[in-house]
This record gives sequence, C-alpha cells and structure tokens, in this order.
Amino acid sequence: MSRFNQRSARPAVSSPVTTTGERTATHQGGTGYLRDTKSELFLLAVSNFVGTDTFYEKGGDRDDRYTQLIRQIAVIDPDWCTGFLRWLRSDANMRTAALVGAAEVTKARLDAGVAGHSRQVIGAVLQRADEPGEFLGYWTSKYGRKLPKPVKRGIADAVQRLYNERSLLKYDTDSKGYRFGDVLNLVHPSPADDKPWQGDLFKHALDRRMKRDEEIPGRLPLLASRQRLMALPVDERRQLITENVDASGELHRAGMTWEALAGWLQGPMDAAAWEAVIPSMGYMALLRNLRNFDEAGVSDEVANTVARKLADPEQVARSRQLPMRFYSAFNAAPSLRWGHALDKALTSSLANIPQLPGRTLVLVDTSTSMNAGFSRDGTLMRWDAAALFGIALGARCAHADIVSFSSARYYMNDQPGAKTKPFPLTRGGSLLGDVRKWKEGGWFLGGGTDTAAALRQEFRGHDRVIIVTDEQAGHDAREVTDAIPATTPMYTWNLAGYEAGHAPSGSGQRHTFGGLTDQAFRMVPLLEAGRDASWPWGSAA
Repeated sequence: MSRFNQRSARPAVSSPVTTTGERTATHQGGTGYLRDTKSELFLLAVSNFVGTDTFYEKGGDRDDRYTQLIRQIAVIDPDWCTGFLRWLRSDANMRTAALVGAAEVTKARLDAGVAGHSRQVIGAVLQRADEPGEFLGYWTSKYGRKLPKPVKRGIADAVQRLYNERSLLKYDTDSKGYRFGDVLNLVHPSPADDKPWQGDLFKHALDRRMKRDEEIPGRLPLLASRQRLMALPVDERRQLITENVDASGELHRAGMTWEALAGWLQGPMDAAAWEAVIPSMGYMALLRNLRNFDEAGVSDEVANTVARKLADPEQVARSRQLPMRFYSAFNAAPSLRWGHALDKALTSSLANIPQLPGRTLVLVDTSTSMNAGFSRDGTLMRWDAAALFGIALGARCAHADIVSFSSARYYMNDQPGAKTKPFPLTRGGSLLGDVRKWKEGGWFLGGGTDTAAALRQEFRGHDRVIIVTDEQAGHDAREVTDAIPATTPMYTWNLAGYEAGHAPSGSGQRHTFGGLTDQAFRMVPLLEAGRDASWPWGSAA
C-alpha cells in the first residue's frame, strides 16, 4: 500500500508566524499555543491601537507587552526590527505603534551598549512632518529631556525630508508641545543640500516659536501668501471666497487647509467655502469630510469630482488608507451619492486578496469578545473588520461558504456546541452593501467562541478553511487544529494579537497571519503552491 505518494500529499512549507510547541490556555479556557517572540510581536503590532483597551486586555497592559517584545528583539536582531518598523509605518499604516517601536528599539540598544541601527529606524518611521515632535513627546515623557546622539540624528534626518512651507503651516500650531522651532533647537538639523530655501524656513520657524516679528524671507512665497490672507479684514474674507473666480487657486497658493480655512472665516463652512478648498484637499481629508460636504450642500458637480478621486485606484493605493476607513466613511455619510465611489475604493484597497480555486470555508468569529471597540471613536467593532474581510475573501473564491460563528453554550458547564449562521453573498452586489446586510441582518451572534465545534459542524470536505478571529476559543475535548483533517490547510487570520493562539502555526497545513490590510492574504496561494512565505517586508523563498 502506498504511504507517501497519495493525492492528499502536500509539500512541506513554512510561514513566518510560528508557534513554539509550548501550550497554555486561551482567555476562554481552550487549548492555546504560545508563539515565538517575533510572531507575538508582529500579530500584536498589526492589530493594536496604542493605549486602546480590548475585550481581554487593558490598553496599558498591551502597550507594556509590545514594549517588552520589541526591546527583546532590538538587541538580538536589529535588521529584522528595522524592516518590521519601516513596513509597519508604511504598508501597514500603523503610525503610533511604529513610532513607539522606534523609540524602544533605540532605548534598548543604548541600554545594551550596542551601536548602529537606531538612527536608521527613527528616520524610517518618521514619515509625516508632525512626527518628529510626536517622537520627542514620547521620548522625553518616558526617558527625560536628554537626547542621545542616535535620537538627534534620526530626527534631524526626518526634519530635512519633511519640513517645508506647507507642513509648517499645517502642523506648527500652538496646541503642540513641541513646535517646529523646539525640534530645531533640540536636534540642530542642517538644511538639506537640495533644498536651498530650507535654511530660511528653519529661521522662520524659530522666529515663529519665539514670537519674533521678522519679515518672511523671499524664498518662502507660500508663507507670504498666507500672511496676506491673514491680513484681510474678517468681514471681507467670505466675500473673497464667493466673488473671486480664482478662490481655489488663491487658497492653494497660501497653503490653506480646510481646518485653517474654517478658522480664517471665523464662521461656518458653507458650500462655497468647501467648494473653494476641496481642490486642495488630500485623499484622507476628503474621505473624512463626506458628511460635512452633504450637510453644507456641496453641489453635485463638485461631489462628482470628489467621487472620481475617491474611486481612482491609483489614488487609493497612494493614500494607503486602511480598508476599514472606507467602510467607516460609508457609514458616516448621510447621502447615497458617495456609495458607488466608496465601494470601488474599498474593492481597490483589497486588490491583494487572491482568487482561490476550489471550495473554501470562511468562518467569521462574531463572539462577544469580537464586539470590542476597534476604532478610536468607537464606531467600529472588531467583528466589523472580521465581517468585511471575510466577505471580501469569500467574494474572491471560486466557491465559498461564509459562516458567522460563536457558541451555543449558555452556562459554563454546558457541553461545547457551535452557533452558526451561513451568509449568502448578494449576486452582483456590492461589498459595502453585503457588509451592511451582515451588520443589520443578525449575523453578529454574541456569546462564547466554540471554534472547534463550529469547524466540526460546518466542514464538508472543503479544500481549505480560513478563520477570521481573535483566537480565544473555549474549552473543547478536541482541539481546534484536530477538528478538520490534518491534510486540509487551515489559515487563521488574527485580528486581536493576544498572546495565545488557538492552533499551531508556521509549518504543515496550519498557518496564522494578521493585519488590517489585504497583504496577508498573499500568503495563501504561495503556501498552496508549495512555496515558503516570508515576512511581508521580505521576499518569498
């Protein structure tokens, strides 16, 4: 009898999120698997909004765990840390976690007495002009005002890249603890060689900070334009907006953001004001102001221009917005005129989800722990993200069974049992429409997390299983990994970053990935093609 040359035999492959073989208990009492340090750090970082509580873990405890993990790796593998934090800030768009990580890498290496990498990692994560001040705020509040050389040099590198006239007007405000002038005084950057105007900019930033009434240098025309606008009497400002045929151009030449325009007018932002500043607004600013456009009565002609920009795949890619932001904008906008554009934008933001052949079981965890807040404003829950990604994945499969699951148990001593509810995709429908149907149609089930029981109940010889979950499964006589055949690939997409996972990972047919973007899904076809998958900032073997 043939033992090895069988149709079910699959190549041995590996993935980066790896369990150690040590077991523990999940928060719900099921069998849990501990991950190695890099894997635990990765899953925590890509799902953690710094300072935010989750269902099972306080924000402060999560932040402490993140700090301890990254400090461990900073000394033993600084190259990995540098690549990870650069990717975390850029592709994963996790701004605060990357900034905190860079600071802790630097402190750990200084404490260990090892040189190198710190300047590079700080420069890599500071990608917006307000972030040098943010970094200083974090560092000085935790480690004091004395700045080591790597901190000064890394921030100085970022200042050369990021400080210009527009960023000065946008981010150098009285509300900041560290103004541009403070940063310059602390790190003493030299002007960039290819920016002859930057020396004048630095001097002007220092003059602003010290409230010195110095003339604006001639090489800073945008600042001069803003000064002329600010000198206009308040009672004449709205007239400039309504009667000047080049109002949009004048606002742009003065670096006037929508926030600055609202303050400059000293009154409500009416349709004329929005229509004048919309051409200068960036992608994220447009996305977050759709409700304001509707409430002010912005014309359909201008709205169509905004919609075309929102739907443009190149603009979506360049904006690096997380997919959930499009869903949040869709929920916030009162009118229907943005729906099609936001649906196209969301679909573009999920372009990395592969087309998977065969039959796929997609299990979406909607237990009570997944009802924890997922956005800072509390408008999105963790299961909102789980449903969105589960539906998006199912729509890309040749055949998918998408199932919401939790637990049928009502009391601790009840036998394990799953509560499940299959979700029918709308043929020819929109992704946003299906997510709204999920939310409003009773697919959030609540209760515990009987993952193994749900697998036993819903698995019907599928070619693969993908579980979108926080991995905190309840106790069951059979482990999650044993609920389906060992030869069937099971991919866990972790949306919470807790310490314990519900199954082994990293080899064989059990793999875990995570994050709030679509990039992780690229692992699936690689693994099924018999190729190892690497960290997302590396290359597949």
